[in-house]
Amino acid sequence: MTYQPIERWLPTPAAADALGCSAIHLKRQRDIQGGFLQAGVHYSLGVSRTAPITWNVDACRKAIHHRGLMARNPQQPTPAPTR
Repeated sequence: MTYQPIERWLPTPAAADALGCSAIHLKRQRDIQGGFLQAGVHYSLGVSRTAPITWNVDACRKAIHHRGLMARNPQQPTPAPTR
């Protein structure tokens, strides 16, 4: 039996709080808004237009960290984050 870490998916307000940013900033980072967070990997839409978006907090944190590294040192390539 192999150990699989449990992914933590939270609704937007809780995810934004866990990541230390605003809900608006988090939503603006979605790929459909021109950002780098990918549907199905970093966030998941609900079944209707009014259903909450849920976020994979750990995957988002890795992607945000990677983006921060690139912004601080653009000449040095860094490997893309893995799930």
